[in-house]
Amino acid sequence: MKTLTIIAALLLGNAVGAQSSSPFKPMAFLADHCWKGEVSKGQTDEHCFTWLYGGIGLRDTHVVRTPGRPDYVGETTYYYDSARKKIEFLYIENAGGVSVGSMEPEGETLVFPPTAYVNNGEAMTYRVRWTPIGEKSYEAHSEMRAAGGAWQTQFKTLLNRVD
Repeated sequence: MKTLTIIAALLLGNAVGAQSSSPFKPMAFLADHCWKGEVSKGQTDEHCFTWLYGGIGLRDTHVVRTPGRPDYVGETTYYYDSARKKIEFLYIENAGGVSVGSMEPEGETLVFPPTAYVNNGEAMTYRVRWTPIGEKSYEAHSEMRAAGGAWQTQFKTLLNRVD
């Protein structure tokens, strides 16, 4: 019987999505869409979100394109940690960096509390806020902890739904 349940979930795939009682409900607006924004002059950031396993996870594939440079590519897998009762994530990117963190909804805003990005033995602490603006946009605001502990904006950009 358990095998049938798993097979049914795989066959349903994205059709299930985040139910109203799902811990993913605050992130549901992102799913099954791509979002793109300009980070700096000529540099774009695009995120494409898809449900995993009938809505028990969410994948974000992300590409930063800069003219004349190789693409910076990463993937985030969001999952619900039922013991901690929160959405957590694992981020891996093509330059070798990784992050493990969490997301906490504050009203409509998705808040990613301070976490470490680690690459080549070096760590940087960052935090992020994604704030929906209407149904087809959200603002991404990323900050890093600078020397002395002050927060410094890395970027603030508007991402628009492109599909």
